[in-house]
Amino acid sequence: MALNDVPLTTLSPVVTDPVPVEPVAAEPEPVVERSASLAEKVAELRGSDAGSRELECLAAGVYFESKSESLPGQLAVGQVIANRANSKGRFPSSYCGVLFQRGQFSFVRGGRWPGVNKSSAQWKNAVGIARIVDQDLHQSSVGRALFFHARRVSPGWRLTRVASVGNHVFYR
Repeated sequence: MALNDVPLTTLSPVVTDPVPVEPVAAEPEPVVERSASLAEKVAELRGSDAGSRELECLAAGVYFESKSESLPGQLAVGQVIANRANSKGRFPSSYCGVLFQRGQFSFVRGGRWPGVNKSSAQWKNAVGIARIVDQDLHQSSVGRALFFHARRVSPGWRLTRVASVGNHVFYR
């Protein structure tokens, strides 16, 4: 007789004594004051674990493109990645999609980025910046910019220049 042929009344679940399980308290999300400075927000939100693959992609973009920049410069790079993800069809709709879009970020090779020392201060700051950008906790001077390049190059783009922050020039 197949299991499907057995009347439901003859199938009974195995009952065991319930074992009490202590609830695990989730770590509370840090509360960041909107009026805090960018440095204070980064200090509150930085960490080695981004918390999700999408935030890890955003943090990687910030890290590899601007880890030696000031915090406003890192915020600007993160904002461009977020702007692209929110651009409604012009670019992929996720941070990872934007990062891995062919030919857009030179540090991505073969669908991967180089290894990262996740205990480094630079990575932890990039994670903090990614969280700030993702939660829209701090205004960036680049507004809705979708493109940037290093100051040392001159690509001849026919785009509207929005700002220059640190070693990058931003456009829309």
